[in-house]
Amino acid sequence: MGLFERFLTVWVGLGMLAGVGLGLLMPGAFQAIAALEVAHVNLVVAVFIWVMIYPMMIQIDWSAVKDVRRRPGGLVLTLVVNWLIKPFTMALLGVLFFEHVFASWVDPQSAREYIAGMILLGVAPCTAMVFVWSQLVKGDANYTLVQVTVNDLIMVVAFAPIAAFLLGVTNIVVPWETLVLSTVLYVVLPLGAGMATRHVLAKRSPRAVSDFVAKLKPWSVLGLIATVVLLFGFQAGTIVAQPLVIAMIAVPLVLQSYGIFAIGWVGAKLMRLPHDIAGPACLIGTSNFFELAVAVAISLFGLNSGAALATVVGVLVEVPVMLSLCWLVNRSAAVRVLAPA
Repeated sequence: MGLFERFLTVWVGLGMLAGVGLGLLMPGAFQAIAALEVAHVNLVVAVFIWVMIYPMMIQIDWSAVKDVRRRPGGLVLTLVVNWLIKPFTMALLGVLFFEHVFASWVDPQSAREYIAGMILLGVAPCTAMVFVWSQLVKGDANYTLVQVTVNDLIMVVAFAPIAAFLLGVTNIVVPWETLVLSTVLYVVLPLGAGMATRHVLAKRSPRAVSDFVAKLKPWSVLGLIATVVLLFGFQAGTIVAQPLVIAMIAVPLVLQSYGIFAIGWVGAKLMRLPHDIAGPACLIGTSNFFELAVAVAISLFGLNSGAALATVVGVLVEVPVMLSLCWLVNRSAAVRVLAPA
């Protein structure tokens, strides 16, 4: 591992502090950047995410994608966790904490909105950052692509009904612009660029692809850190103004993340999935499609609602939690390698 990858958690922590500090010092600049969005998708963040996932897209070998059907276990695990478990455990944790544990500190209306925001996060499995987490745990790039693609197809038909059922409302309108634009920006375009790059490099030499990807790795990490700086900079005022509320929302979100990961990890062990499939399968179920969740929360409850705030806290919590889970996955692999036969 290079310097960037070895101390990634440190760089991300510094990025979080830098984001909050810069957001407080230069709120106007961050507001201007935040305004550069289309269908609730921030274009600057999209560029940085593009930088993160482009190296992994180059590694995708389409001749190997077809082999996924011979190993369906990881895909089955991902779909079961994402659509049959995760939305409902998120709803249960939201009710447990905001109608019982934190009931004396939160008014009923705010509690309902916080729960709603958490539910929207739980019903929106991640699209873009999955590729980053998969790359960090040395996941199978081809398999990850298939998992993300199938997830997105299911999300088109399942998001609104599940969200409506758990929220107890019937007027869920899926922001198709956000869903389609995010899929194009985070999957279709970088995948096309990666395929073209791989095709050109493969003609040069057998090692050209791996050598080029190795050169891009530091840029991928820099893209992640830049994204963290922006996300925390956008919400710097909220973090400072409402630290207690943010902490209360973060508690069930963190428990949900580690709990869902544990369920997936146990399932992967029982199914005897190899590391490069088990790692991404568990991480996909833990990560969230925050652009979609934020967009729906704003459209249903308003920009300044508790639901919108809860989805934003989900964004802030996700990166450090997911990095810790990537460390756990890699640590598990290292222990397995070092264990005596």
